[in-house]
Amino acid sequence: MLKSMTGFGRYESETPERKITVEMKAVNHRYNELTIKMPKKLNFFEASIRNLLKNYISRGKVDVYITYEDYKDKSACVKYNQDIAEEYFNNINKMAEFFHVSNDISAGQLARFPEVFEIEEQSVDEDELWSYLEDAVKQCAESFVKTRITEGEHLKNDLCGKLNGMLGWIDFIEKRSPEVVDEYRNRLYAKVSELLGDTKIDQSILATEITVYADKICVDEETVRLRAHIKNMIDTLEAADNVGRKLDFIAQEMNREANTILSKSSDLEITNTAINLKTEIEKVREQIQNIE
Repeated sequence: MLKSMTGFGRYESETPERKITVEMKAVNHRYNELTIKMPKKLNFFEASIRNLLKNYISRGKVDVYITYEDYKDKSACVKYNQDIAEEYFNNINKMAEFFHVSNDISAGQLARFPEVFEIEEQSVDEDELWSYLEDAVKQCAESFVKTRITEGEHLKNDLCGKLNGMLGWIDFIEKRSPEVVDEYRNRLYAKVSELLGDTKIDQSILATEITVYADKICVDEETVRLRAHIKNMIDTLEAADNVGRKLDFIAQEMNREANTILSKSSDLEITNTAINLKTEIEKVREQIQNIE
C-alpha cells in the first residue's frame, strides 16, 4: 500500500499510576532519519524504540516526542543507619565522660553526621515500564501510519491522473509525426518544382532526402519507451510499500525520453506537446518526493 512520507500520530495513555504521551511527525527525506526526545528516565529504551519503529518507517525525517509522568514515583528514598548513629552517640558519651562535660547532643545534631542518613535509589521494574512504553509507541506508530496511507492514496490518485493525461499527449505525437513528414514532402516537392520548372525531378534524390528527414525526426522508439515507463510507474503505484526510490528512477527515465523527443522535433505542435510532457513529468517527480 502506497504511503506518503509526511504524517502525524499521537497516542496518550493514563492510569492512576502513570501517564505517557507519544507524538510522531514526519516530513520528506531521502533516507530514514529518526530523532527521539524523551525524559532521561526512558533513555535506556532508546535502542528498543528505534528497533520497534523500523517495522513502521522506512523513509522520512521522523521526530518522536515522548512525555512520561509517574504519579507514584519513588525512585529514591532516605535510609536511616541506626548502627552508625549509635556509634556516633556512644563515642560522644565517652568524650563527655573523659572531659567531665555534659552530653547535650540532640537528635537533629546527630542527624548531620556523615552516613547517618543516606539517599538510596530504588530499582525500577524495567520489564513493566517497557511493556507500558512499548504499547504506547505501537499505538502511536499505527496512528501515524494510517495518516501516511491516507495521504499516499491521494498522491496515487493524483499521479495516475497525470500519467493518464501524458498518454493522450503521446497519442498526439504519434499521430502528428507522419503528418510532419508528409508536410515536409509536399513543401520539398513544391520548392523543387518552383526552382526546376519543367525540368524532370529526380525522384530517387527526393526520396532519399525525405527518408533522411523522416529518420532524423522519428520518435517512435522514444514514445514506445515512454509508454512503457508510464505503465511501469502505474503498476508500481499499485504495488507494495517502499516504492519511492523506484518511482524516482522511472521518472528520470521518462524525462530523458521527453528531452529526446523535444530535441528531435522540428514541428511547433510536437514541440509544445513535448514541453507539456516535460512540465507534467517534473510535477510527477515533485510528487514522488513525498512517497515513502
